[in-house]
Amino acid sequence: MNNQASNPTNAYTVPSVSIATARTGVSSRANELGMRVMQERAYAKRGEQYLLIKSPPASGKSRALMFIALDKLHNQGLKQSIVVVPERSIGSSFADEALTRFGFYWDWQVAPQWNLCNAPGADEPRVAKSKVDAVRQFLASTDKVLVCTHATFRFAVEELGIQAFDDRLIAIDEFHHVSSNPDNVLGSQLGAFIARDKVHLVAMTGSYFRGDSEAVLGPADESKFETVTYTYYEQLNGYQWLKSLDIGYFFYTGAYVDAVTKVLDPALKTIVHIPNVNARESLKDKQREVDEIMHGLGEWKGIDSTTGFHLVEAKDGRTLKVADLVDDSDQGQRSRVLTALKDPTHKDDRDHIDVIIALGMAKEGFDWIWCEHALTIGYRSSLTEIVQIIGRATRDAKGKERSRFTNLIAEPTADQSAVAEAVNDMLKAISASLLMEQVLAPRYEFTPKNAGPQDGFNYGEDGYKVDGPNIGVNKDTGQIHLEINGLTKPETPEANRICREDLNEVVTSFLQDKTALERGLFDKENTLPEELTQLRMGKIVRERYPDLSDVDQEAIRQHAIAAMNVTQQAKLALAEADAADDSHAQGNTALLDGVRKFVNVRDLDIDLIDRINPFDAAYAVLAKAMDEKSLRQVQIAIAAKKIAIPEDEARELSKRALHFKNERGRLPDINSADAWEKRMAEGVAAFARYRARAKAAQGQEESENG
Repeated sequence: MNNQASNPTNAYTVPSVSIATARTGVSSRANELGMRVMQERAYAKRGEQYLLIKSPPASGKSRALMFIALDKLHNQGLKQSIVVVPERSIGSSFADEALTRFGFYWDWQVAPQWNLCNAPGADEPRVAKSKVDAVRQFLASTDKVLVCTHATFRFAVEELGIQAFDDRLIAIDEFHHVSSNPDNVLGSQLGAFIARDKVHLVAMTGSYFRGDSEAVLGPADESKFETVTYTYYEQLNGYQWLKSLDIGYFFYTGAYVDAVTKVLDPALKTIVHIPNVNARESLKDKQREVDEIMHGLGEWKGIDSTTGFHLVEAKDGRTLKVADLVDDSDQGQRSRVLTALKDPTHKDDRDHIDVIIALGMAKEGFDWIWCEHALTIGYRSSLTEIVQIIGRATRDAKGKERSRFTNLIAEPTADQSAVAEAVNDMLKAISASLLMEQVLAPRYEFTPKNAGPQDGFNYGEDGYKVDGPNIGVNKDTGQIHLEINGLTKPETPEANRICREDLNEVVTSFLQDKTALERGLFDKENTLPEELTQLRMGKIVRERYPDLSDVDQEAIRQHAIAAMNVTQQAKLALAEADAADDSHAQGNTALLDGVRKFVNVRDLDIDLIDRINPFDAAYAVLAKAMDEKSLRQVQIAIAAKKIAIPEDEARELSKRALHFKNERGRLPDINSADAWEKRMAEGVAAFARYRARAKAAQGQEESENG
């Protein structure tokens, strides 16, 4: 057994996610207007009033916004453009750009007084409020572009009212910071802007899901947005240099600073994100933690007086330059380090810095193209945050062929009292890893059996075959077309859009369902796959899209489970092939090879897909990465939590039982040898008990009131 917990040098022998890229160079090529692929795709939709751009870090969202905003100002009659960013540091992404040099019609220019991210002072509520006057002055001016933070914009809207922004473009960067939760002020303000319908909105996000547990927009508002999607798969395959990206979790016992040195390779350009001081992993002394990490890298030799970087002599004799973004005791020193990191004259200098140690910074909008390893300790507060941190290491740079993300997680151990807390952390890490697997995979085009060849897809030398296991590939987007017997087709345009565009967001909700994760990973003996694929996913789809019909909800459920299970089974098929044959070819077609292995040996059927536990592949990785004793302990703890069938689950089981009756002419048998038929029968019985109880309670109430 390959036990990573006790053999940390093997941390990358079992990455939970690995993608190899095609290196086509398409991502960095520009058209005659100076636009890269994603920017060209977004610019084609520039006439839309409400536009949502979903595109990974480093794909050029900032410049895409510039192109769109300038067209709206010059050709669409809008008065001004207001760019809203979550942090002051990201404001630099929207500095002046001479776009005409590359073929565009106008340059992007921001007058110094209107980039409020450059104004002195932290972006605290008190300071942000003081900037409202500047927003008021801008709105009354003839100038065209203002850049400010989310906080400043919120206060400005509260004080000036939404009508003050009529006939203007509001562009919101890092849109996942917003939420439709009533407590999220910016989210509520956006709803008001949409209701008034007097502004244009461009929203940009580097995540493939909006909000972690709260949607950014309500379904009615969301349906008004035209979506431009550029996938991680397209982005990475289009790079010139980066060959592969590995994402993995690594378990440790004891103090994390001892484990860090075992996974932190001084030869790699690395960003280390240490845990928040309130996190369980923290030693409650952030500066001591930084010092110990540096000590693990080598012998401290002092601080460079110009840059503020620490100088550490590594064991191989090299002098490492380490930027400490954690220490905030000396603001002058901190400012010197930040200035040195952002110095544009060193942007292309690989040797300018070796390691960056950060706490809350260097996650979003932080552009260090040479970063090869993003190492984070403890589970992060959200999956969105994980995507952003991974984005730090996925920039393309000359000679940089491999990139890594490592999540260092405290392992639940037999003598640990807070097992539940440790398991919760572990589930978050696995959830993030599985989500990234889905994000990094090509998008699927699922159709019912014998739907015919789809435009733009190549079906191989023999072409499309009736009744054959057809696998079509779109070479431009990497999309894979698969036919599934018994697949439900969506009836409405909205359900169609969700099945084509938003399956990752449905899968994200599923991966954040703690019950599904716990039971799918650790209670496999007592949990049937259909309980996860049909009941849990079905519940998630109904709650997410309550206004859609039963048919559309079922179509979305089937498409989402198919997307997840095809990816996971392809991964398992590849792993088995690799174990049997060390010479098995690896490359940018690896996932496609796995899909072919999974699909070609059987007739792909929705019932088959529903009978696969979506967490099988994750468990296989976990069994290699985790101490066997700890793994068994977690399994026992999860199995002990099993409870009676809840009412909503009993109701759904009854619906499935009715479908079973319509197909077979009889109700499920509680004594059946088929475990899923037996569970449906148990659900019918449980639901009957719930209804009887409710009826009895109602009769009691009527007699008391009678």
